[in-house]
Amino acid sequence: MAQVTVTIDSKTYRMACEEGQEAHLSELAGRFDRYVGHLKDQFGEIGDLRITVMAGIMVMDELHELQRRMRGLEAEVETLKKTRDSVLSRADKTDQEIAEALIGVTGKIESIASKLAGRS
Repeated sequence: MAQVTVTIDSKTYRMACEEGQEAHLSELAGRFDRYVGHLKDQFGEIGDLRITVMAGIMVMDELHELQRRMRGLEAEVETLKKTRDSVLSRADKTDQEIAEALIGVTGKIESIASKLAGRS
């Protein structure tokens, strides 16, 4: 297990993570530190625990909004897939009807050509 030291609100924390995930964990800690810094700038020194809880709630709110948007996009994708499948099905049916009509017309043309050839 790898170890990484992160800094949040000017305090360092040593954390364990999967091998190769050190940079990712550091980046996540940096993002969380920005939330904490933003709240401190906005509210001042109101206590480390309270600031941390508020930052956590902000992150969860952002996550909730992104999940809501993702569900909406997934529903839209499903609708588009169903529409695409319906259009493709209708196009296949139309192609089949055109092919059948062409076969019928070809038969009539051959019949007319045969009659004309018999008159010559």
